[in-house]
Amino acid sequence: MSTVLEMRGGGVTLGDRPILRAIDLTVEAGDVVALLGANGSGKSTLVRSITGLLPLSAGSARLFGQPIDSFNQWPRLGYVPQRSTIAQGVPATVTEVVAAGRLAHRRAFLPARAADRAAVRDALEAVGLTDRAQHQVSTLSGGQQQRVLIARTLAGAPELLVLDEPNAGVDLVSQQAIADTLERSARAGATIIVVLHELGAFAPFIDRAVVLREGRISYDGSPDGIRMHDPHVHCETNEDPALRVAAPLTGMELP
Repeated sequence: MSTVLEMRGGGVTLGDRPILRAIDLTVEAGDVVALLGANGSGKSTLVRSITGLLPLSAGSARLFGQPIDSFNQWPRLGYVPQRSTIAQGVPATVTEVVAAGRLAHRRAFLPARAADRAAVRDALEAVGLTDRAQHQVSTLSGGQQQRVLIARTLAGAPELLVLDEPNAGVDLVSQQAIADTLERSARAGATIIVVLHELGAFAPFIDRAVVLREGRISYDGSPDGIRMHDPHVHCETNEDPALRVAAPLTGMELP
């Protein structure tokens, strides 16, 4: 098993305010990790530091063994942001947006190859949007647009898939479709880091939970052990099965 992500003593400061402190996190190939915690706990900040969008102010991080500040193999990492601007700007069909995920695999100015077209078809099928392939993205619901973003990322065949609250503002049908898509990816051996407020439909295939509280990791282990190991996190399970997580911290999620 190889190490995909390693962060040691990671810290992020925005302005004069420390957002992440002393983060030690290791993710091995094939791990499926849920980042949990209240709004403002630092989940999105951690994701953005993992993906190179925010520099560390302390500590170090490595992706696939390479220091993140000099990492240059970005096609190995797929990132799905929380809020989509996919319907803004130039009109595009679902297929055109998903095909953008193949650009890193194509030579400039050359047409798509059979492998590229097959990857786009497979990605659309994976998220259940084959019947919307030629629709304008602007005509889709918010949940369907989120699924298009996931399909675009899957089309690029990344080795590490990072998603920031893929269920935020998404209808229940799309939530289940997203969970089903990620479960199939997990069973195929994908390495996944996903930010969630609750495990819900993701619970059956999440094998590790990392809980953030006030910018620090308060728990890292089996989802079943959260209540026992972190008294600040309230968990409920039901027969879905689903695991609900909430903490007594409030406020907007920091960038």
